Amino acid sequence: MSQTNFSWDLFAKAPLIGIVRNVAAEDVVEMLPIYRKSGLTTIEITLNTAGAEDLIRYALEHESTGLNIGAGTVCTEQDLERALAAGAQFIVTPIINETVIRACVERGVPIFPGAFTPSEIYKAWSLGATMVKVFPAATLGPAYLKEVKAPLNQVKLVPTGGISLANMTDFLKAGADGLGVGGHLFDSGLILKKDWTGLGFHFEKFVNQLNPVK
Repeated sequence: MSQTNFSWDLFAKAPLIGIVRNVAAEDVVEMLPIYRKSGLTTIEITLNTAGAEDLIRYALEHESTGLNIGAGTVCTEQDLERALAAGAQFIVTPIINETVIRACVERGVPIFPGAFTPSEIYKAWSLGATMVKVFPAATLGPAYLKEVKAPLNQVKLVPTGGISLANMTDFLKAGADGLGVGGHLFDSGLILKKDWTGLGFHFEKFVNQLNPVK
């Protein structure tokens, strides 16, 4: 069984998975240390991003201290093998693929499969999902998550899709065990301008909402 060095301590410090999708490789390289220094700890590079496997390898080689680095948009067994060969420390899928989930469970690799209905969510959990990615989450909002959590309170849920600074606190209050955030976190305007200082401040806003001052 292959081992993963995913750190739950790091995830607990900032239970947010930043989703990198279709960002140029040179921009990802610039963002990784800023992401880490802001206090964010877990980052997912989707396999449909150009050069995803090389980016995962680069991140592991240069920025792995203080970061969990995983692969997203893993839909097939072939995708899974590509991701694990690149060194991904956790796997995220947009759908339920039983073979992919079971393979991750057998190898001890954290797996966050995507599901939407209560039946899908429970099925993913019963197959051994580490946490279930509720996707697309903002479609029905925090109230939906709260309703699902009522009978399925043992299931760990990570709402993803449309999560932003405006609604993340509501999702956490509704019972989210983590958040998956893509475009709202990796602000395309700031990246386009290569405003790395501004992006750092933007990341910190998310960290502050994850850890509000008591």
